[in-house]
Amino acid sequence: MAEEANVPAATSATDGEPKATEPAPEPVKEMRSCVLTGFGGLKTVKVQKKPEPKAGEGEVLIAVRAGGLNFMDLMVRQGAIDNPPKTPIIMGFECSGEIEALGEGVTDLKVGDHVMALTEFHSWAEKVNVPAKHVYKMPAGMTFHEAAALPLNYLVAYIMLFEIGNLQAGKSVLVHSVGGGVGHAISQLCKTVDNITLFGTASKGKAESIKDNVTHLIEHGVDYVQEIRKISPEGVDLVLDCLCGDDANKGYSLLKPMGKYILYGTSNIITGETKSLFSLAKSWWQVDKVSPIKLYDENRFIGGIILRHLLFKQGQHDYLRSVMDKIVKLYSSGKIRPHIDSTWAYEDVQEGMQKMHDRKNIGKIILDPAQEPKPKDTKKVENASGENEEKKDPSADGQEAQE
Repeated sequence: MAEEANVPAATSATDGEPKATEPAPEPVKEMRSCVLTGFGGLKTVKVQKKPEPKAGEGEVLIAVRAGGLNFMDLMVRQGAIDNPPKTPIIMGFECSGEIEALGEGVTDLKVGDHVMALTEFHSWAEKVNVPAKHVYKMPAGMTFHEAAALPLNYLVAYIMLFEIGNLQAGKSVLVHSVGGGVGHAISQLCKTVDNITLFGTASKGKAESIKDNVTHLIEHGVDYVQEIRKISPEGVDLVLDCLCGDDANKGYSLLKPMGKYILYGTSNIITGETKSLFSLAKSWWQVDKVSPIKLYDENRFIGGIILRHLLFKQGQHDYLRSVMDKIVKLYSSGKIRPHIDSTWAYEDVQEGMQKMHDRKNIGKIILDPAQEPKPKDTKKVENASGENEEKKDPSADGQEAQE
């Protein structure tokens, strides 16, 4: 009986009071994002809904307005990088947008700030949380598209030219793929120094658009070593190479005494839509092994830069911020301005990637989450793997391959 007395009485339905209920959980907010679902061709990148992130300690939450497409994204898609990420993963290494929320401990930024950011993936989404130390305020007058085009390209270009290359008046520079995003950044930054001779290589179709960016434009496929020697028998002071492979050897051979060769990419390994082990092996085995004794004997220098490693593995965020401050000042003074090739909706990311793969972009390709996708054509354009979803005129293949 005593035990029965300790049992609380149940609420009677006739008491007229509703039973207590647990509050309903808040629905999970979702966002659109460009997700790499596995390594391979263009179809591995899909637009999917993912839960919105929240700003953690030391982070800010950014409402993304634009994201930058880089050649590194093509390499990631193929799995052609060291330590590729686990899939599925949201792609993208840089973005711009508006700060929506602050995490604990963030004091130098505020909600509503317009910013650009470097990320270790995850930037091709409507929202992204980023450590505040990797976020930079946009200067007055800069558009979101320009802000998404600036961080990676201009940081790499500035560091190579001025921090490593010590570019000074009267020097000469060779840069490959001068029509791309980094190429445009290099050509603009070179014009901030007097009397720089800039040699640039690019595909024939880009010549008319970029001829004023360089002193001497050389078409891809031409023996550029011979062409440069005709103009400058001694060679050049600085070689900026994004190709690697045999072009590394050619670049080194062009160096003057006290000249510097800097590697900042390996685009020669990307030949088809999916990873080619043969191209990868060929690119690396073609590079001559240069010993420090050879450099010592010839008074030459070799260096390289991977910005992602500098920031995310080696923790050089303070150094990169100091460089970004200099770049922003150049933008604000009107000396540099990112060149936008085209903008694409998330749903059209595959087409944007295809354009970069075909080396047809002149400047930066941008992804805009607010942009409406293009109407889908009834005829599908053949992709780099040779696959097509619908029939097309076979005569078009030959023309496409020549472009």
